[in-house]
Amino acid sequence: MSEAGARMSAEIAEQPSVFDAVLARRAELAEVAALAAARRPRFALLAARGSSDHAALYAKYLIEVLLNLPAGLVSPSTTTLYGAEPDLEGVLHVTVSQSGGSPDLVEATKAARGRGALTIAVTNTPDSPLSAVAEHSVHIGAGEELAVAATKTYSATLLTLYLLVDAARGGSGESVAGLGELAAQTLADSADGVAAAVERYRSVERVVTTGRGYSSATAAEAALKLAETSYLGARSYSGADLLHGPVAAIDSSTGVVAVTSRGRGGEAMHDVLAAVRDRGADVLAVGSAAGDVPADHRIELPATAEEVAPILEILPLQRLALGLALARGGDPDQPRGLSKVTRTR
Repeated sequence: MSEAGARMSAEIAEQPSVFDAVLARRAELAEVAALAAARRPRFALLAARGSSDHAALYAKYLIEVLLNLPAGLVSPSTTTLYGAEPDLEGVLHVTVSQSGGSPDLVEATKAARGRGALTIAVTNTPDSPLSAVAEHSVHIGAGEELAVAATKTYSATLLTLYLLVDAARGGSGESVAGLGELAAQTLADSADGVAAAVERYRSVERVVTTGRGYSSATAAEAALKLAETSYLGARSYSGADLLHGPVAAIDSSTGVVAVTSRGRGGEAMHDVLAAVRDRGADVLAVGSAAGDVPADHRIELPATAEEVAPILEILPLQRLALGLALARGGDPDQPRGLSKVTRTR
């Protein structure tokens, strides 16, 4: 029997080399992006579940900000359960799925293509049912992921989506050049900070994660990782939404993980965290702007373009989830009640 958390730990460590492999295929991704741009879609829809849903949220920000194109997240059940048949002529429909095997995503993608959408599947399983029904399929190329908790497939999906959107706007991928090296630096330099955070939070039962803009996706993914590996009561809120009510439930027994990278999203978190600290919460700030916001503990990361930051932000938070699971006596490679592929309809 392998050591507890060995698979998750190994796959977290693989991410720098995975990023290098994804970047080496930029030209291939740019071809798909060019096909999509040539169709001049009137708006974009993104369909996903679980960790891939958080990657889709990241893509939504990329599409709206970098392409100035309206984008929304699809509810597959409107098709699979309710039989809705909207007119999708001229729509870009992107389905994100690590496994490519969830029946609802396959059915929704097939239906969207039949109703006129340009469908693109982004998956780590190129021979999956999802790839078979989409007009175009993009392979994430993260290699087989054995741990139940998605780590390298999540970050590789973010990078793949960034390269697609960047190519669609005519970019050259300049902002992610050398990202594999930055990821290796991030994992090495954040190790002590993560270990300290594990000690701070190993006894808490409630954690709130928060971020704004692009980093909203990181906060959502961090909450999922903490919940599924450490069984913590973890909730994610946009920094803006946090002040609209949920802040009332925050007190000195709450751990708050704030994702704050340089840029407009990070700047908008300053007042949010000041209010949270006033309520006595223990605040861990993670990101390239961690030193600029009110916090009790900080994990500072290398600075990048704001739209690239989520690809690095999630790395120490994956390690935090791993460390907390082990510190609390669990095995994150075998979370209770979970399997690698979740089939929903």
